[in-house]
Amino acid sequence: MDTVMTQLTGQGDELLFRDAAEILKNGGLVAFPTETVYGLGADATNEKAVGDIYRAKGRPSDNPLIVHIGTAGELERYAAEVPEVAWKCAEAFWPGPLTLIVRAKPGVFAPSVTAGLDTVGLRMPAHPAALGLLQTSGLPVAAPSANTSGKPSPTRAEHVASDMDGKIPYILDGGPTGIGIESTVLDLTSNPPVILRPGAVTAEMLRPVIGDVNQTADAGDVEDEAPRSPGMKYTHYSPEAPVWLIGPDREQIRNAVRLLHGEGKRVALVAPEDFGGTGADWYFRTGRQNDPASVSVQLYASLRACDGTDADIILATTVNDEGIGGAVMNRLNKAAGGRLFRN
Repeated sequence: MDTVMTQLTGQGDELLFRDAAEILKNGGLVAFPTETVYGLGADATNEKAVGDIYRAKGRPSDNPLIVHIGTAGELERYAAEVPEVAWKCAEAFWPGPLTLIVRAKPGVFAPSVTAGLDTVGLRMPAHPAALGLLQTSGLPVAAPSANTSGKPSPTRAEHVASDMDGKIPYILDGGPTGIGIESTVLDLTSNPPVILRPGAVTAEMLRPVIGDVNQTADAGDVEDEAPRSPGMKYTHYSPEAPVWLIGPDREQIRNAVRLLHGEGKRVALVAPEDFGGTGADWYFRTGRQNDPASVSVQLYASLRACDGTDADIILATTVNDEGIGGAVMNRLNKAAGGRLFRN
């Protein structure tokens, strides 16, 4: 299969949206940008098309998919019931990086979308290309990140092409994404609502709108059942070389690199600006120190860049876990499998 990549420029994009929408309506896959990461989209009502997402990604079949919608009013079309808290969230945070878990309307979605659960995650993305495609197609679009399962999510069209070239027919290139990590997933079927996956919409932002919010559920008890949200059960966001977390301390990093070099290992460092001169063989910047939002924008691109090296080990610096920093640390911990480097 030849993969076509077209660049969105703001001029004539409607024609590209129509082309992409036709592919979706005919059961094909389209990669497209959102404000978080690039998504790999299929008609969420078409079981064969949704199955093609799992095949293209190599994704476990018990990992549910988030469904993207073009208007907040579509909540009523796809949810069995829309609790008042959902409308409050939609009014405050949509379009935006917040996925709402609600009871799915029976018989609407392809079974693979919900992975056998009676719930579905719905989100209205805040990206003109995503909204243009969704509103042009009129479809609910199931769209996990457009990468090989387990690898860092794509934040640029070339990341998608690296993983999906020859596997999917169409990529909409909207340039680098703005936030750089996946949406917050909020389970509204729990009382109080619980954050299943942290993201740019934090508990501190949600509480003034909807009251009490539990933070944060994680994989813990889902070993033998389908996770209620993507990102809970499996290892994610990992480059090829093993990742070890390390504190953002220049001397500690320098000592770690010296120790690893003594073991004959080549080291890539993923760290904020101004962490050069540590002796690492490769150094990939991830934004500014003490600014987790800037780190989130660059994190996946920097982890992916490590795959272009011969590194035996990747040292990635931790960030303050306040605000979006909690979501950044969630992704770093999953990339590292919880490994922390201690000298």
